[in-house]
Amino acid sequence: MKKLILAVAACLSLAACTQNELGSEPQQIKTKKFTFTLKGDFSDQWKPVTRGYLSADGKDLTDVWVLDYDADGNLLQQLHQADATADDFGRPVMQLAYGQHRVYFVASRGLSPVLDTSAKTLTFGSVRDTFWKRYDVTVVATSNGNRAVTLDRLVTKLRLTFTDEIPAEAATILLTPATWYYGLDYTTGQPVSETANRTTEISIPDANKGQTGAQASIFGFSTADEWTTDVAISSKTASGEVLGSTTLSAVPFKSNRVTDFSGPLFSAGGSMSLSLNGEWEDSYHGSW
Repeated sequence: MKKLILAVAACLSLAACTQNELGSEPQQIKTKKFTFTLKGDFSDQWKPVTRGYLSADGKDLTDVWVLDYDADGNLLQQLHQADATADDFGRPVMQLAYGQHRVYFVASRGLSPVLDTSAKTLTFGSVRDTFWKRYDVTVVATSNGNRAVTLDRLVTKLRLTFTDEIPAEAATILLTPATWYYGLDYTTGQPVSETANRTTEISIPDANKGQTGAQASIFGFSTADEWTTDVAISSKTASGEVLGSTTLSAVPFKSNRVTDFSGPLFSAGGSMSLSLNGEWEDSYHGSW
């Protein structure tokens, strides 16, 4: 009888322990609030120095993405700021769990963005100025929750200056790089979405017609190492008649650098010259 009582008591004790374990509340994950103040060369330093400019440039950034990964490469959380007028724009706030984090920041004014967290890419229908940074942080109880993060420019820019007069009947400028990149791997900052012979069509405002020195430009993602591609340039009337065309061969590009070309497009016998723009890094200039 004593043995039976002891066995029953043991079972009741075990059941009580199990019940207590099963009924206990899960341990709460400790987090700390982080406010990231984004910094970088966001001011427009690619403004034209001539009277006419065919593409829309000099606009403020419109979007900020923040993607928080753990040490094992798992996406923990993400944030997208798309209201540039909001008080907290450019100062994203996140609750980060204690431990190691790798946080990726992208700030851009590109059009039609598409974020793919499976492929870890961010692509744009039309590329504009874009900045990026990977930021590693270990979160503990004593961590400073206010962090300034300086982002780096990932794009290159082709800027063309037309030294001859734009005819009154000219309606568009068409730029067609043989190779161009429309997105980035947000974990490495490397260009993705390579596209061949895609044409960007830029409307010519009436104010530019009859002028010399008008400019047109396109942005694209680039590596920090220089690479080259051919670029076809043409101008058409509203009905599609070609008024002038040329092709630039082996044009050099690298991130955070403007490649400047200048020359005539509508008059015969001219060539476009290449020169350097030193506003950022040493830039590249050429002629056709």
